[in-house]
Amino acid sequence: SGGARGMAGLGVPEPGTGPGPVPATRVELTVSCRQLLDRDTFSKSDPLCVLYTQRPGSHQWWEFGRTEVIDNSLNPDFLRKFVLDYCFEERQNLRFDLYDVDSKSPDLSKHDFLGQAFCTLGEIVGSAGSRLEKPLTGIPGKKCGTIILLAEELGNCRDVATLQFCANKLDKKDFFGKSDPFMVFYRSNEDGTFTICHKTEVVRNTLNPVWAAFAIPVRALCNGDHDRAIKVEVYDWDRDGSHDFIGEFTTTYRELARGQSHFNVYEVVNPRKKMKKKKYLNSGTVTLLSFAVEAEHTFLDYIKGGTQLNFTVAIDFTASNGNPSQPTSLHYLSPFQLNAYSLALRAVGDIIQDYDSDKMFPALGFGAKVPPDGHVSHEFPLNGDASNPACRGIAGVLEAYQRSLRRVQLYGPTNFAPVVNHVARSAATVLDGSQYFVLLIITDGVISDMAQTKEAIVNAAKLPMSIIIVGVGQAEFDAMVELDGDDIRISSRGKVAERDIVQFVPFRDYMSGGPGAGLSMAGLAREVLAEIPDQLLSYMKARGIKPLPVPPMPPETPP
Repeated sequence: SGGARGMAGLGVPEPGTGPGPVPATRVELTVSCRQLLDRDTFSKSDPLCVLYTQRPGSHQWWEFGRTEVIDNSLNPDFLRKFVLDYCFEERQNLRFDLYDVDSKSPDLSKHDFLGQAFCTLGEIVGSAGSRLEKPLTGIPGKKCGTIILLAEELGNCRDVATLQFCANKLDKKDFFGKSDPFMVFYRSNEDGTFTICHKTEVVRNTLNPVWAAFAIPVRALCNGDHDRAIKVEVYDWDRDGSHDFIGEFTTTYRELARGQSHFNVYEVVNPRKKMKKKKYLNSGTVTLLSFAVEAEHTFLDYIKGGTQLNFTVAIDFTASNGNPSQPTSLHYLSPFQLNAYSLALRAVGDIIQDYDSDKMFPALGFGAKVPPDGHVSHEFPLNGDASNPACRGIAGVLEAYQRSLRRVQLYGPTNFAPVVNHVARSAATVLDGSQYFVLLIITDGVISDMAQTKEAIVNAAKLPMSIIIVGVGQAEFDAMVELDGDDIRISSRGKVAERDIVQFVPFRDYMSGGPGAGLSMAGLAREVLAEIPDQLLSYMKARGIKPLPVPPMPPETPP
């Protein structure tokens, strides 16, 4: 499967592409088709599927790989899989072409075309059970059948073990008191050397310590090899750093996994004492009190279990944006190109919509005088419907935004707190992990209600929500950087936000005019969305929410 790219002979990176984003995870795609066209006269078609991908910002398709050919079948389940790097924050376009293979030639033009399907990797992953069914198209006037795509995350040993130990009758090392013991764990490497992987806390003044339970990735403990030696050293802590060695023992992950039992009582041995003293038995014992292992859940586990991302947009309609009828305004609607607000909205929305099944997006404006009476509002619906501010798709949001610009009068001040609290109210009604809310605020950046916004964010950090702020225009965005909380976690009235939920990106960093503008929009989306998977995980973890099991597959239509 990994070699499918090599088969195509086109795995050579373009010059000047540079390193891409670090893939969050690898995904294996399984391809099946139903009711393909029959192109053979005397038997059924012999189908082959070819996968093409695009590089970020490029519209050119590159062959990624091919499945095997399945003889005489209109309902093939291909065995050879495609393994792709999956990045939530990128729009990863895929194209699947099907051919009826008539000869041994690798040249696809020598075979009959059976149809094709386009989608994004996010669309497959974001579908129920990460299973997407699409009609094949491409031959006018003919029904080409359907393609079924299934995405599976490749596990790279995501288990986390939780262990607790105690010790008995350790050697007394201190002249005046008892010892202050701690333990150091090492995993063994292929070459026989050892790498430190965990240190317990120090328990003061006792020869019978009980250490706190600790969690460690199984990978870190044994690199996935359950029979590899794990060495544990026991020390007496000294303030000056010259800790006294009490003794050591070895075990394996397989032994530890048996849990609390007589197998998991270890003699702590000091080899030098053992050599010197004939009657030396040990320097105490260490006992495993408890052992548990569970899989570390990933963003895809939650998406696959049905967690939906709800996307809300809030747009800055304050007068500092400039008069919308003037080309210098950030809100200027040119017949020739999208303005910064529209570009930012499209870049982020195009990716996030794959994870929202109803594709309905609430869209709000703030900082304008709204009809009929001209009062200033900080959370008005762009579609004019206060009871349901949701628009259909990103296209619907753009349309409502452009209509609003003609209806309202840009005013001020720039208050964020009302739209943050608006989304927080929705998020507070679904705390079970079935939904996660993302608020995109697009602003020219001069904020008037900093204290209230900080308080709103600190409160929102307890809820299943994240906030993305895109700053447009040339203002100084110091206040936004403070809200981002990457360096210093945001706080309000002495309360610190329990999670970092804000990501701020200045739009101008991605504005290269001309033909490269598409590439910079992909860069903007990447930067803006990169933190969402970890923010979603931090919420689920803090609340102890496990991903739901994958919903059962719909019964397959019989061939």
